Amino acid sequence: MAKISLRMFVLGIIFSLALWAVVAHLLAMPVIPPPEQVLLRLVQKFTDVIAVHAGYSLMRIVLGLAAAVAVGYPVGVLMGYLPRVNRLLAPLLYLTYPVPKIALLPVVMLLFGVGETSKLLLVFLIIVFQVVVAVRDAVAVIPAETYAPLRVLGASFAQIVRHIIVPASLPKFITAVRVAMATAISVLFFTETFGTQYGIGYYIMDAWLRVNYLDMYAGIVVLSTMGLLLFALLDWAERRLCEWNRAEENGAPREQPLFYAIIASAQIR
Repeated sequence: MAKISLRMFVLGIIFSLALWAVVAHLLAMPVIPPPEQVLLRLVQKFTDVIAVHAGYSLMRIVLGLAAAVAVGYPVGVLMGYLPRVNRLLAPLLYLTYPVPKIALLPVVMLLFGVGETSKLLLVFLIIVFQVVVAVRDAVAVIPAETYAPLRVLGASFAQIVRHIIVPASLPKFITAVRVAMATAISVLFFTETFGTQYGIGYYIMDAWLRVNYLDMYAGIVVLSTMGLLLFALLDWAERRLCEWNRAEENGAPREQPLFYAIIASAQIR
C-alpha cells in the first residue's frame, strides 16, 4: 500500500474543514454548526466528558480485535495449511460469513444481555471471519516447495509458521483487519445506544436526543479521529512488518515466500 505522507493528511483535514465551513455558511441552519464552534465545544468538554466515552469505545474495539485475531489467525493458518481442516470448516465458514452481523444483534442481546459482552462479541464476529478467510487464502497459495528446505532440516510446525506462513500471510491479514475495522466501528456505534451510558455512540445519540448539535458533532469528530488513528496505526504496522511490499512499490521485484524459507533454513541450521 502506498504511503500517505503527513502533508497529505493535513491537506485532507484542511479541505474537509473548509468544505464543512462552506456548507454551514450556505445553509445557515442549527443542524450544521460551523466547525470552529464544534472544535471549541470539543476542547471544552474533551477532558471531563468526551475522553471517557472515547476510552470505552476504544477499549471495546481493541478487545474485540484482539479476541478476533487470537481466534481467527490460528484457524486461518490451519485451514490454509491442512486441507482436511479446510474441508471440515469451510462449509461452516461459508454458511455464517455472509450473514450481516448486525442482524445477529437481537440474538446476541437475548443470549448475553445488553452489557459489555454483547458489544465485544459483535466486534469479534465482524472481524474474525474476515481474518480467517484472508489468512486461509494467503496460506493456501504458498507453493508446496517453499516448505521443503525447512522440512529437510527437521523444522517443527511452529518454525514453519514463524518463518514462512506468518511473513507470507501478513499483508492480506492486515488488509482484512483494515477492511473489517470500519464496519466494526459502525456496528459498535449502533450497539452503544443500548444498555450503556458510556461510549461515543451513546454520547452522540444522547446529544441528538437533547437537540445539542454542538455536542453531537463533537462526538462525530472524535469518532472519525479514532478511525483515522486506527487506520494510520495499521498502515504503520504494514510498513514496518511487510517491508518487501514497500520495496515492490519502489520498483524492486516482489519477493516470494521461498525467500523466507531460505533465510529460515540458514537460521535453523
